[in-house]
Amino acid sequence: MKKIIGLLLSLTVAISMVIDSYIVFFNGPRHLSTAREKSSPTKTTTSTTQSKAYKNGTFTGKDVSTEWGTVQVRAVIQGGKLTQVDVLKYPDSEDRSRQINSRVLPTYKQEAIKAQSANIQHVSGATVTYRGFKGSLQDALNQAKQSNQQNQQQTGR
Repeated sequence: MKKIIGLLLSLTVAISMVIDSYIVFFNGPRHLSTAREKSSPTKTTTSTTQSKAYKNGTFTGKDVSTEWGTVQVRAVIQGGKLTQVDVLKYPDSEDRSRQINSRVLPTYKQEAIKAQSANIQHVSGATVTYRGFKGSLQDALNQAKQSNQQNQQQTGR
């Protein structure tokens, strides 16, 4: 009887692990978007104050080295707002890296545009890419912010 109970318990745990893995790797971005939508009122206030601090243009962030490779992004600012994020470099030498990055980079780009900053949530299983993406994007946004501050000083604002 103990063996049967142990077998059933093991089977239940194994099935739960398979279901959790499926949710994390195949349905992850949908859950992330839902969580971000619920917290968007807080972010809206932040993005409004930050959005006016950027100078229009294209700004390339620094290369950020990670244990799996280099990440570099380019930020496009129009109307004082972050309107586009292009990923120029990302870890793609391993099949696993390509799989993870093809899934999470579009999410990171959308979340950054929505937040109007590099302050985005990471996706579980892609922490290394997150650190590189966030670091490079923050550098690009800092360049846009500094350019805007220099421009304001020159015009006397």
